[in-house]
Amino acid sequence: MDQRQDILAQWAADQIEQLYQHSIPAQMVTVSGDASFRRYFRIIYSENGVHKHWIAVDAPPEHENSRQFVDIANVWSNAGVKVPSVLAFDEAQGFMLLEDFGDVLLHPELTADAADGLYKSSIDSLIELQQIARTDNIPAYDRKLLDCEMALFSDWLCEKHLGLMLSCDEKLMLNQVFETLANSALAQPQVMVHRDYHSRNLMVCKANPPLHDKDFIGIIDFQDAVYGPLTYDLVSLLKDCYIQWPREQVLAWLAYFKAKSAQITDINEDQLVRDFDLMGMQRHLKAAGIFARLSIRDGKHGYLNDVPRTCEYIMQTARIYPEFAAFTEWLESVFLPALNKEKMA
Repeated sequence: MDQRQDILAQWAADQIEQLYQHSIPAQMVTVSGDASFRRYFRIIYSENGVHKHWIAVDAPPEHENSRQFVDIANVWSNAGVKVPSVLAFDEAQGFMLLEDFGDVLLHPELTADAADGLYKSSIDSLIELQQIARTDNIPAYDRKLLDCEMALFSDWLCEKHLGLMLSCDEKLMLNQVFETLANSALAQPQVMVHRDYHSRNLMVCKANPPLHDKDFIGIIDFQDAVYGPLTYDLVSLLKDCYIQWPREQVLAWLAYFKAKSAQITDINEDQLVRDFDLMGMQRHLKAAGIFARLSIRDGKHGYLNDVPRTCEYIMQTARIYPEFAAFTEWLESVFLPALNKEKMA
């Protein structure tokens, strides 16, 4: 273990002894890292027929806002949303001890037979999340943020990764696309937004009395929450950058959301689908740019494997709506050839 990991292990062991009177060695098993600087470790206690486990988190304070995570976790948990309980927190060191939701991510569980039930459960959990009132520490998903996110596509994917030198006309065309997408997002009903509500941030959790009396969808990695467009988290879930479903199935799940959500009684089906599709374009432009940035800046090259699927979502939506005709032509004649050439390199 590195020195910081050693310190975290001892801190977590001390917290567990104080909370539960279990004396355990300062040992942890790596669970995962993610696209941020956070690292996750599991601590296991097993003695005299008692089996318990927790998650220790290393979130370096110079890079991560753990206070935001803790504050959101407390508010959401009190509102009945299934997020891990924060059992101990050292803000200065960037250490957390969390309830352990287990190892079963939603993503590998999404088989053809299980997907419908799991997505409906995930939508039910999302509707609960969207009913939470905005708190002072939750920023607005405003025009500036929307624009900054979409600029990642042109800056990091097109120019830095693919080496495309965008002309003034191309930049103007992209800016017009960005404006249309931002206007659509801001016109939607505004709700609590997780911002990464997808199959790698949702857990399929077994009942764990007394905290949880039945199986549930657990929500993690929510520290970047904002108050924003109604369809944003739906897009994250149903047009997932890591798994793709036929459009007719996606629209069926969208109809399920519409039938169950109290937020959209005044939105007709066609408007909801358009809002959903355009929100998807905004998110996928952002995500494709982030995947390129993770490779170039952070050396996390595995995310490049998800760029083609993410860009295919952009292309599919652009082809549906006539106002994106120029964008579609540019994607087909300039962008996709450059992307395919890079894949072959």
